[in-house]
Amino acid sequence: MKKHIWLLFIVGIFFGFALSKKIDSISRKEIRAAQNLFNLDFSKSEIDTMIGYLERNRKGYDSMRTYHLENDVSPAVTFDPYPMDLIIRPSNGFHDWDIDESIKLPENRAELAFLSIQELAGLIKSKKLTSLELTEIYLQRIKKYDAQLLAFVTVTEELAIKQAKIADQEISNGLYRGPLHGIPYGVKDLASVPGYPTTWGSEPYKNQVIDQTATVVQKLEDAGAVLLGKLVSGSLARGDVWFGGKTKNPWDLEQGATGSSAGSGSATSAGLVAFSIGTETLGSIVSPSTRCGVTGLRPTFGAVSRTGIMTLSWSMDKVGPICRSASDCAIVYDFIKGQDKIDRSVQDASFGYENKTTIQNLKIGYLASSFDSDSTGNNIHNQRTLSEFKALGIEPVAVKLPENHPFAIFDIILRAESGAFFDELVLTGKHSEMVEQHKGSRANSLRQSRFIPAVEYLQANRHRRLLINETHQILKEYDVVICPTFGGRQMLITNLTGHPALSLPNGFDSKGRPTSITLISNFFEEAKLIALAEAFQNRQSYHSNIPKGFDQ
Repeated sequence: MKKHIWLLFIVGIFFGFALSKKIDSISRKEIRAAQNLFNLDFSKSEIDTMIGYLERNRKGYDSMRTYHLENDVSPAVTFDPYPMDLIIRPSNGFHDWDIDESIKLPENRAELAFLSIQELAGLIKSKKLTSLELTEIYLQRIKKYDAQLLAFVTVTEELAIKQAKIADQEISNGLYRGPLHGIPYGVKDLASVPGYPTTWGSEPYKNQVIDQTATVVQKLEDAGAVLLGKLVSGSLARGDVWFGGKTKNPWDLEQGATGSSAGSGSATSAGLVAFSIGTETLGSIVSPSTRCGVTGLRPTFGAVSRTGIMTLSWSMDKVGPICRSASDCAIVYDFIKGQDKIDRSVQDASFGYENKTTIQNLKIGYLASSFDSDSTGNNIHNQRTLSEFKALGIEPVAVKLPENHPFAIFDIILRAESGAFFDELVLTGKHSEMVEQHKGSRANSLRQSRFIPAVEYLQANRHRRLLINETHQILKEYDVVICPTFGGRQMLITNLTGHPALSLPNGFDSKGRPTSITLISNFFEEAKLIALAEAFQNRQSYHSNIPKGFDQ
């Protein structure tokens, strides 16, 4: 009897071992099916030689997944888009901002919500207006209007009141930090603020609290700015839909604000904040700025730290201001740019801004083919805007951006990197908790990222290097190039290459909704973008319009 038991025990161990080996093994059929995903065709003998490698790889993947990665761990490869002949001028500190203290307090206090940063700074510095008074005006507007817009995820009222009181006390004591001192703002809810949720706009993270102050928030705090709250990001930086609903365009409440800096665009447009901070990977500052009729600056890749901000793509994410004018963007950018000794991608580059630049000395280009072929229905505005720029005394020269590149493949760079950052979300199945689950959703994008081969990702980046070099050779010949915002491939190209862009309002469509024009330039030439935009906005008033219903 004992002999039979031992025999059964040994047979059980054998079959258990064999079963486990079968489960761990990879079949030829599975490899043949997998290679169809990537349009490969290996022979039977070639497949046989691969099986051992693939099984070891899979064991390695399983082992790696047992080690937890914190959000702030980036790959050991830092994206460097800068061509060999690019000279990055070192920063010489903050610009010396001239604050006009002669500005008068408007009789209608509702107008305060739409004054420029420089105007508000003049009122605060001259003590005609306190930061606390201004902060309470914005908080009241948030309570009055945000139910319509859904622009805020979290209102940081207690923190805002505290910061406003500190600002007033410092100014009263003679400590004035500059034009942002006492100015209330909002930050896209990808940026961490201790003690408050950082939801990334997504259901699985709606209770997430990160005990870290994002660098951009810290820099604004150091400048004396007052944080009113966390503004909506579309779910995991996609679109304008989040777990609380759909963020609206103040110009048309039947329309979304687009994304993913939806809350930043909407709140700035409706006068719920004096300015806001957004992020862009592939249009997320420019698009909501366009839709909501405000001015958005997407800085050069590596100009502003992403520390403490959710990663969508380590090699494409940028942080920048959304404001009511180019001049306001200049002020905010001056205070958020520069290194923090944490984000390894950030350069200590000069801004080089001047209060008055003679734009006639600038060499200006324009994307002629995009003006001719823009199919968005805004062509009439684009052509008129080009004439308005010419009326400033400039003569734009026709320019072409690169055309002969594999543009169909470049999207996998963003998708592969976001898939890596959110790998745990996919492996745990929590991606299914996200509100949107359709083919174009972030959840679906993350799922398919597991099927992007590393070889193809690296090949795409090699082609990207060629695109960077060719684009640089074109743009270095010009100070600024004028482009239809959604015409041609300029938004895709410049987000891939890391070049800066500035979107500014240029009219209204047939339904009374804002349109825009975009300016692009070479690396770290934000000052030239702003100079041309300021000249345009000094002559034209598209940026000063207020959406109906939000002017009280």
